Amino acid sequence: MLGILIGLIVLMVLAYRGWSILWVAPISAGVVALTGDLDLLDAYKDTYMGGFVGFAQQWFPVFMLGAVFGKLMEDTGMAQSVAVSLSRLIGKKRAILGVFLASAVLTYGGVSLFVVVFAVYPLAISLFREANLPRRLIPGTVALGAFTFTMTAMPGTPQIQNLIPMQYFHTTPTAAPIIGIVASLIMGVGGYLYLRWREKALLTRGEHFTEPDQQKVAEQDQKLPHPLLSLLPLITVLVTLNLLQWDIIVALLSGILLILILNFQKVKSFVKAINAGAVGSVTAIINTSAAVGFGTVVKAVPGFETMTNLLINMKGNPLISEAIAVNLLAGATGSASGGMGIALEALGQKYYELALSIGISPEAFHRIASLASGGLDTLPHNGAVLTLLTITGMSHKDSYLDIFVVSLLIPLLSVVAAIVLAAFGIY
Repeated sequence: MLGILIGLIVLMVLAYRGWSILWVAPISAGVVALTGDLDLLDAYKDTYMGGFVGFAQQWFPVFMLGAVFGKLMEDTGMAQSVAVSLSRLIGKKRAILGVFLASAVLTYGGVSLFVVVFAVYPLAISLFREANLPRRLIPGTVALGAFTFTMTAMPGTPQIQNLIPMQYFHTTPTAAPIIGIVASLIMGVGGYLYLRWREKALLTRGEHFTEPDQQKVAEQDQKLPHPLLSLLPLITVLVTLNLLQWDIIVALLSGILLILILNFQKVKSFVKAINAGAVGSVTAIINTSAAVGFGTVVKAVPGFETMTNLLINMKGNPLISEAIAVNLLAGATGSASGGMGIALEALGQKYYELALSIGISPEAFHRIASLASGGLDTLPHNGAVLTLLTITGMSHKDSYLDIFVVSLLIPLLSVVAAIVLAAFGIY
C-alpha cells in the first residue's frame, strides 16, 4: 500500500512539474514494483508494457479517427462555420454564451478538445472585443464548453471519456441518461452563471478588452461552408453512434467521409489535414497508454488487494469509492482518460461484479466513472489546460481560477448529485 502511494505521489509531482508522462509513468511503476517485491525488468517488459500495448490496441483507432475528424473539421472551415453561426444567432453582446455554446456543440459533435481550442479562439477574440470583455475570461469560457459536460456527462457524447467505461461495464454511450442530463445542467448552468458573475465583477473593477500582446489571431477571411452543411458531419457521428448503434470507429469514418464529400473542391488539402490529425493522435494515445501501464503494475503487486478491499468495502454506496478512485488518479496523471483508464483497468471488473451482486445498474457505474474523470483532471498540470492557456496567451495567474471553478469544482459537485440520484435508483 505504501509503495502504491509513493508511486502515485512520484507520478503526480513529476507530472505537475511538467515532466512527460512517457517516462514518468515507467519510473513511478518501477517504484511500485520494487516496493511490491516484483522483478523490476519483468515488471517493465511484461506487466507495464502489457497494459500499455493492450490499451493502445483497444483504443488507437478511436484516438486516430477522432483526431482526423477534428482536424478535417478545422481545416475545411466547418468547425468555425458552426461557431460563427452560433455567435450570430445569439448576438455579439452575449460573448460568453456564444463561445461557451460553440465549444460545447463542437465537443459534443466529436471534435477533440484540443482542436476546439484552436477553432474557437479566433471567434472568442472577435466576440470579446465586440463586447469589450476582459480576455482573461476566454480560457474559462472555452473550458466550460469543451472540458465539462460535453466530455463526460451528456448521454451519447463520442468523447473518449464516455467510451472507455463501456468495455468494463458492458454499456452504451447513452448509459444512465437521467444522471447525465442532470449533471450536464449543473455543470452548464452553474458554470455559465459563475462566468457571468465574474464578468460583472471584472467590469466593475474597470477591466476591459485588451488586444493580444505579440500574438496574431488568425482571422477567417475565406468563405466558410454553409453552417447547416457544417453541422451534418457532427450530427452523423452522433446519430450513427447512438441511434443506429454503430461502432464508434464506423461512426467516425462516416463523419470523415461526409466531410470529404461535402468539401470535394478542397481535395488537395485533405492529405495534409489527415496526416496532421493522425500524427497528433499518437501523442494522445501514447500518453494515456503510459498511464494505463502504470495502473497495470499497480494491479500486479500484493498491496493492490489491500487497496481494492479498502475501496470496495468503504461504508456507504460503492459509487462513492469509484468516484474517489477515478478522481484521484485523474488528478495524479493530469488526464481524464488516463486516470480513468488506470482506475478501471485495476477495479473495473470488481465494480461490475459488485453492481450485479447488489443490484445497482452498471449504467450508473459507467456514468459516475465518466463524470469523476472530469473533476481533478484539470489541475494546473493538465495538458489541455496548458494548451488552452498557451493558445489564448493567458497565464495560470490570469485565468486558472475560472478554469478551476467551471471544470473542476462544479463538476465535483455534479458527481455528488449523480451519486445521490443513483442511490435513489434514478439512472
